[in-house]
Amino acid sequence: MEWLDLTPEEWTAVRLSIKVSTWATIASLPAGLLIAHLLARKEFWGKSILNGIVHLPLILPPVVTGYLLLLTFGRRGPAGSFLDACCGIVLSFRWTGAALACGIMAFPLMVRAIRLSIEAVDRRLEAAAGTLGANPAFVFATITLPLILPGILAGMILAFAKAMGEFGATITFVSNIPGETQTLPTAIYTLTQVPGGESGALRLTLVSIAIAMAALIASEIVARRIGRRIDPA
Repeated sequence: MEWLDLTPEEWTAVRLSIKVSTWATIASLPAGLLIAHLLARKEFWGKSILNGIVHLPLILPPVVTGYLLLLTFGRRGPAGSFLDACCGIVLSFRWTGAALACGIMAFPLMVRAIRLSIEAVDRRLEAAAGTLGANPAFVFATITLPLILPGILAGMILAFAKAMGEFGATITFVSNIPGETQTLPTAIYTLTQVPGGESGALRLTLVSIAIAMAALIASEIVARRIGRRIDPA
């Protein structure tokens, strides 16, 4: 079974993928909660436009999303040049840029899962808390948030899985630099393009499947435990 042993370069790609996907998920969670709550509970002008913008990465070709990120957050882009000048933050061709690209591509899945969870909460529970004098923030923290925890977890798992598999936007925005931006999908792509790289590509494919299955199983276990705490019956 020596062919299953990963090389140092392959281990680097695995660790980098987990790092990028984790940061992409965590960083997008606050915005995902906010936008999901707005779409589920508020009526305002431009709601359909906001919903369309949120889901746009699912419709656009990933390469287009990556190119738009390069134009915006590249060193010469408006946001990229500003971040570089004021904070010394460079996203293009860095792992942080890979996390940004993965986060944007996974964002619609997270928002949708959380939004559906919020819409499933009985508004009468929130209204009852409001009539007792609780402010909206307290109602959300004590009533809504505990009830939507399974949905939040599902959204995070979906976002993580999507980030682990993201290829087009990542390679367009941050290229395929070993040790810096080469994640599992780009490493697999590289190995399929070189002679004798089939075994390495197969190893990384099996690792990708294992990580995805472990994440799904863990999310199912945690969601069941949260559900039992919320509704012991």
